[in-house]
Amino acid sequence: LREVEHVGLTGEIKFDDQGYRTDFQLELMEKLRSRVKKTGNWSPGSGVNYTLTAQEIEGHMVEKLQNKTLRVTTALVEPFVIERIFEYPVSPEAKERMSFEERYEGFAVDLIKALSKEVKFKYKFQLEPTNTNGVFKNGKWNGMIAELRSQQADLAAIDMSVTSIRQSAVDFTMPFMNTGIGILYKKKKPPAPNLFSFLSPLSLDVWIYMTTAYLGVSILMFLLARVSPYEWEESADGTERTNSYNISNALWFGIGSFLCQGCDILPKAISTRMVAGMWWFFTLIMISSYTANLAAFLTAAKMDNPVNSAEDLAKQTKIKYGTGCCGSTAAFFRSSTIPTYQKLNAFMESAK
Repeated sequence: LREVEHVGLTGEIKFDDQGYRTDFQLELMEKLRSRVKKTGNWSPGSGVNYTLTAQEIEGHMVEKLQNKTLRVTTALVEPFVIERIFEYPVSPEAKERMSFEERYEGFAVDLIKALSKEVKFKYKFQLEPTNTNGVFKNGKWNGMIAELRSQQADLAAIDMSVTSIRQSAVDFTMPFMNTGIGILYKKKKPPAPNLFSFLSPLSLDVWIYMTTAYLGVSILMFLLARVSPYEWEESADGTERTNSYNISNALWFGIGSFLCQGCDILPKAISTRMVAGMWWFFTLIMISSYTANLAAFLTAAKMDNPVNSAEDLAKQTKIKYGTGCCGSTAAFFRSSTIPTYQKLNAFMESAK
């Protein structure tokens, strides 16, 4: 049989060593306007090659759909198909008597309506009972894909992801939306405003130590000013000696230096100046540290984002997560061979 060559209706017939027919070409015929017309050629090497122009193909497709009523299956998924909100109360019995477009609206409804005006076909919507797109389970399809394969519907209009297994069952149009798998989670409510939130950059122990240091330096300045003769001044008539560093002025000098505002009363003796210099250096370090910690504290409060990737989600167990049932996302995680996605799928299966 491999050596036999014969000329038939489809051309020369001959076979290769495997027993497959080689070097042949088939003509693609379609019924157009009650006549059969050649619309293309098919060969094993190049596949289908249409001989019609794009305008002719589009025109034939429009002619095929004109005045035909297509059964469109869909599901209640926001914002593609949603139930209308009426301005007045409507009883369930009245809703049942309404047409599909009177009761429902959405992107899918508007899309089919616009296509029907462009291509001039009629349509009738029907809701899929289980509200699912279609999953291949136990050797058969369910959902809208099952309705398409059983010819209960001619068209499905919904946010159905294009996957390889679905493409093997039904034909898809060009997608109207390209997206990926994202992580969506609820952000925590911001904490209530606290009157003493300015104390947060430093711990309670640090504030206690700073207050103790402030009181200690103020008392030490007061005592040294009392002991040192350089801090005493004689009155104009020379009958009385006064000292500016009483306990209130010493406390005012300490707090003014700490807040970087300065003070009109400055030390004169070497001992008080040495204490004031060390206090100024201490306050410089503390104020700089407080400013840096305050900026970091406010920034960290705004950037509190526990999950930035799938790896972060897989490493923690505090935040519960999952996918929509019977969808392509759930199937993706079930069939994935990537360890991170397998770990995510195991967590979601255990949480069911």
